[in-house]
Amino acid sequence: MPEKTADTAQTPKKAVSRSEMSKAAWTWKEMKRNKVAYALIAPFMILFTIFTVIPVVLSFVLSFTTFNMLEWPNFIFMDNYIRLFLDDDIFVIAVKNTLIFSAIVGPSSYILSFVLAWFINELPPKIRAVVTLIFYAPSISGAVYLIWTVLFSGDAYGYVNGILIYLNLISTPIQFFQNADYVMPLCIVVALWTSLGTAFLSFIAGLQTVDHSLYEAGAVDGIKNRWQELWYITLPSMKPQLLFGAVMSITGSFGFGAVVTALAGFPSVDYCAWTIMHHLEDYGGQRFEVGYASAISTILFLIMIGANLLVNKLLAKIGQ
Repeated sequence: MPEKTADTAQTPKKAVSRSEMSKAAWTWKEMKRNKVAYALIAPFMILFTIFTVIPVVLSFVLSFTTFNMLEWPNFIFMDNYIRLFLDDDIFVIAVKNTLIFSAIVGPSSYILSFVLAWFINELPPKIRAVVTLIFYAPSISGAVYLIWTVLFSGDAYGYVNGILIYLNLISTPIQFFQNADYVMPLCIVVALWTSLGTAFLSFIAGLQTVDHSLYEAGAVDGIKNRWQELWYITLPSMKPQLLFGAVMSITGSFGFGAVVTALAGFPSVDYCAWTIMHHLEDYGGQRFEVGYASAISTILFLIMIGANLLVNKLLAKIGQ
């Protein structure tokens, strides 16, 4: 038999293309090639799966059951959802109040966070840090509710009542947090005041990462003022931060129950500020009707997903 030449022995094996491999084989090959990256993200993915994915799935499953935390769940299929929409008048009130609150606070806090971040970004670095802390502090301070409770206290010692009585505008103190006409507006104002949180910081960070050479190129291409710079350069350059801020604003606006509880009690007078979060807390934490509470949380989850998808479509049109 003829001996193999050196050239024949050293001929490299033909690389196998992705089209010649099954999807599972190609995926396994890529996982082995990037095994270090998978090892690094494994701790987060494990914790995320245990404390987020599994609870969401379990909540969805339990929404089709009656479950009181003591007995084994009993499947009742769609009865919880039928009860929610056809036999629970308080839930209808909660949905209405939640949508009103989120429609006002969500977009308003989002725009306010960006506008303030835009102006603060123009300040010198040292002044910028101080001003950022001043605006961010209310979102992390536990004294916020105490301040507003003192301001709108229902006796003559409340600052607002005291000023109104001094000016002879009223003769008796107004029970602000016991009056259905005042509770929702006051809670909206407090929510807006405390809304400059994580989204606000992400906007400031995003504005500082915009490449300034883009503004020079834009001036050459015909951009004439700051508003055109904002629309065609600044906003498209920080879409990740805009999307993150939108998610945080939406999440905060739909989960504002703590504001009402701290100011107006649980429940608020005449359920005037009763929200889906309050309804969920009532059935899950007070009555221990976990199956029914899971149905409420599923509805809230779907509403938030729908709102996020809508925001994604709106943000996709920026700069077009």
